[in-house]
Amino acid sequence: IFVRLFFEFFKAGLFAIGGGMATLPFLYNISDKTGWFTYGQLADMVAISESTPGPMGVNMATYVGFTTAGPAGAVIATLGLITPSIIVILIIAGFLKAFKTNKYVQNAFYGLRPASTGLIAAGFSVLSLVLLHKDAFAASGKITDLISIRSIVLLAVLYYFTAVCKKTKGLHPVAFIAASAVIGVVLRFGGV
Repeated sequence: IFVRLFFEFFKAGLFAIGGGMATLPFLYNISDKTGWFTYGQLADMVAISESTPGPMGVNMATYVGFTTAGPAGAVIATLGLITPSIIVILIIAGFLKAFKTNKYVQNAFYGLRPASTGLIAAGFSVLSLVLLHKDAFAASGKITDLISIRSIVLLAVLYYFTAVCKKTKGLHPVAFIAASAVIGVVLRFGGV
C-alpha cells in the first residue's frame, strides 16, 4: 500500500502543473483506480484543504494517505506528491542562468500556461458535485432532487458578502470560511 500511495501521488506531483486544483483530475483517476475515496469525499477534501493552511494538493495527499494507511501513509503520500517538484527544482536551479535566457524554455513555459489553466478548470467539476445531486436525481427522477437549493443559496449569500456588500467585502477570508463551516454544521449540509 505504501509503494502504491507513493507512486500514485508521485505521478500527480509530476504532472499536476498549476497548483492544488490541477491535482483534481489525478485525484479523480486515483479514486477510480483504487477506491480509496469517493467523489463526495473528494469534494470534502477540497473544502477542508482550501480552509486549512498549506498547499491544497499537499493537504489532500496527506488526507488520502492518512485515511488509507494511517500516519505513515500520510507521510508517504505527501512525499510522493512533493518529490517530483523537489527533483525538478534541483535540476533547474543547477542550470538557472542558462534557462533564464533560453528562448525554448521561455516558449515551453508559455505553452504550459494554457495546459495548467485546463487542469485548473477541472475544479469546476467540484462545483457541480456541490450544487448538483445527480445520484439523488437518478434515484427519484425529481428535478428538485437534482439541484441543491441550500448550496446555491449559501453560494449566493457568500458571493454577496465577499464581493458586493462594502461592509463585509474587506473581511479576512478566514471569517467566511469559519462562517461557512458553522452554517454547514448547523444546517446539516451532509455528504455530497
